[in-house]
Amino acid sequence: MGYWSSRGLRGSGLEETVNFTNEQYRKKGLAVIQKVPTPITPVKIDKENKTITLAYFEKQSTVDYIGVAQGVAVCFDAKETKSKSLPFHNIHEHQTEFMREFEKQGGEAFFLVYFKDYDEYYYLPFLLFWALREKCRTEGRNSIPKDDFDKNLKIVMQAGILDYLGAMDTYMRSKKNF
Repeated sequence: MGYWSSRGLRGSGLEETVNFTNEQYRKKGLAVIQKVPTPITPVKIDKENKTITLAYFEKQSTVDYIGVAQGVAVCFDAKETKSKSLPFHNIHEHQTEFMREFEKQGGEAFFLVYFKDYDEYYYLPFLLFWALREKCRTEGRNSIPKDDFDKNLKIVMQAGILDYLGAMDTYMRSKKNF
């Protein structure tokens, strides 16, 4: 089983942004999307500060978020990287398997990817991720280069809201043209 340490909250800034965005979407009646909690068992607790300092994961989680946006079932994972690419070691096989099954049932699965050093966000649909992953593996790469991301699916940040539904709409409209 994996262990969690309070020092290991990578991507928590992105998570806070997505949580804020989801709350704004809910208030506007655009979507109801919730963070999927990962079950943990505490090992060490700082009683003075009433915080968990060490815990282990009870089981692997699937994706970070799940819900519905204007009648479309959605699930997604938020990934943050300081690199010029999205490393595959950040994406687990059980996550991609869940996303694949989710899409087979008619849902929309995707990744929200934040390139921290560029301060750029991208909507990466699962089908595009899968195609890029296969291409990269054929080329012997362990990551998807930022340049391979679809520039039409770049996400705009306005007033603290990460408008990923706008990028999702762009993608879904392009899917219908095929």
